[in-house]
Amino acid sequence: MSRIAQRFAALARDGRKGLIPYIAAGDPSPALTVPLMQALARAGADVIELGVPFSDPMADGPAIQRATERAIRNGVGLRQTLALAAEFRRGDAATPLVLMGYANPIEAMGAESFVRAACEAGIDGVLVVDYPPEECEAFAQALHAAGIDPIFLLAPTSSEQRIERIAKLASGYLYYVSLKGITGARHLDVESVATRIPQIKARVRVPVGVGFGIRDAASAAAVARVADAVVIGSRIIEELEQTPRERALEAVGNLLSDMRRAIDAVGTGVTG
Repeated sequence: MSRIAQRFAALARDGRKGLIPYIAAGDPSPALTVPLMQALARAGADVIELGVPFSDPMADGPAIQRATERAIRNGVGLRQTLALAAEFRRGDAATPLVLMGYANPIEAMGAESFVRAACEAGIDGVLVVDYPPEECEAFAQALHAAGIDPIFLLAPTSSEQRIERIAKLASGYLYYVSLKGITGARHLDVESVATRIPQIKARVRVPVGVGFGIRDAASAAAVARVADAVVIGSRIIEELEQTPRERALEAVGNLLSDMRRAIDAVGTGVTG
């Protein structure tokens, strides 16, 4: 059983929901990335998504685009991200770690080399935004063979056929995008999410996390009532942008701790 599966199994036993924060590797600086990851783990992160900087982050909104641009200026790409992940893993053997990014850097490295490097770095899951399931079966199988969970996105517009295809390939968890459009949007329609999640869970065997539009403890709790996990990214990036670097770890830790408490207060348990 993977670290991700173990973590969600523990959450289910405890009747709790997952909290999955995202940061971009190398933002605001490479030296701060691992300490930020450690702060997220201390604040209650169940899984950490580590973004791989890429020059054309087409699915990301302004906040994550800015983070990516800063990281690239700081000289961070896929290889540097893997090195930062490995550094984090040496000090934390428990927190599941997911790489989130785009296909181009992986294809430039070579899929086989990437899977091997990810395994060596202690990566537990990989989410490639622009790899549709019908085009990455071999890649997903290679990840499975290495003990790494292939994570997939689902959207409000995902067809039943797409959901069923993803259900055959995915492990770890699914990331349901609560809104149409790019990351960082501020409108969250919890009623729509509450309607869609049971339809998805009837067809998949893995937990479903929900992201996009989660801005504070209240919206995190609202999502936790209907999903297995809450994913937060742009709000963390914005907190880093608004905070002096010497206070970054404290600010991000406080933000995530508030969300952790709000999610735990829901207390409805992880569903099916």
